[in-house]
This record gives sequence, structure tokens and C-alpha cells, in this order.
Amino acid sequence: MIQEFLLATDMIDFHHLAIQNKAQQLFTAGMNDVEKTRTAYEFVRDEIPHSFDCNAQVITARASDVLIHQTGICHAKANLLATLLRSQEIPAGFCFQHLTLADDDSLGYCVHAYNAVFIEKHWIKLDARGNKRGVNAQFSLSEPILAFKNRLEYDEYDWPGIYANPHRDTMLMLEKAGCIQNILDNIPDKLNEKPDLLA
Repeated sequence: MIQEFLLATDMIDFHHLAIQNKAQQLFTAGMNDVEKTRTAYEFVRDEIPHSFDCNAQVITARASDVLIHQTGICHAKANLLATLLRSQEIPAGFCFQHLTLADDDSLGYCVHAYNAVFIEKHWIKLDARGNKRGVNAQFSLSEPILAFKNRLEYDEYDWPGIYANPHRDTMLMLEKAGCIQNILDNIPDKLNEKPDLLA
């Protein structure tokens, strides 16, 4: 089962030269898996701006494109983090939250993506969305410190389980989107796939 979380795919393209070059820059031979995971996480969280935060003029989905263009929404950033880790044979997957698209529910809801990583013989959850005022995700080997807490006053919740692949409908949306407004207008708010692992 864990093998599914190590595969290269169209979106998790760790054989791409840009990914390979960045992996060589980020990781050294003496690093253990925890150090590699923290390094990759902090790079994606802090050095790759969320598309909404920087008003990105290019929309990305595939991990290599996120790295090359230096931006992506949460799903795209999660693709890059999973790709960097899988390049080091560290199992990485995806988790999803149902969140409001705005600060309140005036714009409806969306599927938010973050990562699950298997290190130290257990799965940890990491959200590389990118910190800003009111958002303070952190690296943690125990309790997750994610970008967003589910709020009882809204229909916010986590979908259970860990997925080996990105959210298909969001990937299709990102590939069609030409601008930020296209994302805001069309981002999915439902998850139809079943998790690959109930953890």
C-alpha cells in the first residue's frame, strides 16, 4: 500500500530536471528523512507564494510548473511538496478540507489540500499553503499545525483518510484556468474519490 505514495505521475513529476536540480540544492547526503521533510516543507511553504497572495499571472498544477513559475494554490503547492519528498523515497500523500472560500461563507466553499508524510514510522500532516496574517502553519511531528482550523459556525471539516493522488477535479480546473478569477469561479467544493488509506 505504501508504494502508491512513492510513485511519479503526471502531476508528481519528480523525474523532471527542474525537480531534480532543486532536490540536489535542498538535500544533502547526511540528512535524515525528518530533516529532508522539514527542509522541503519550509521551502514550499515560505518560498513558493500562494497564487492568491501574490495575484499570480500564471496558473500552475504540475509540480515542475509550480517550481518553475514559483507560485501555486494550495493544491499545486501540495503537489510540489509531495514531489520533492517522493524524489527522496519519502512516502507523501494528500489530505483535504472543506473550507469557506472567503473569510466567511459569502463566496461558498472549496476543497483545500495539504499533505500527509510517512516518517518516523507514522503519518504526519503538513500544510504548505503559505503563511500570512492569520495563517500560521508549522512543521510538527505530532499534532498537526495546519493553515486553517475548522470552524463550527461554518460547514468546515476534514475528509477522512489519505489520498495517493491529487484531487482530480481541481487538477482539471487548474489546467483550464487562465487567471485567478477562473479559480475563484470554478474551484470544486466536493470530493468524490475514496481515500487510499484510512489513517
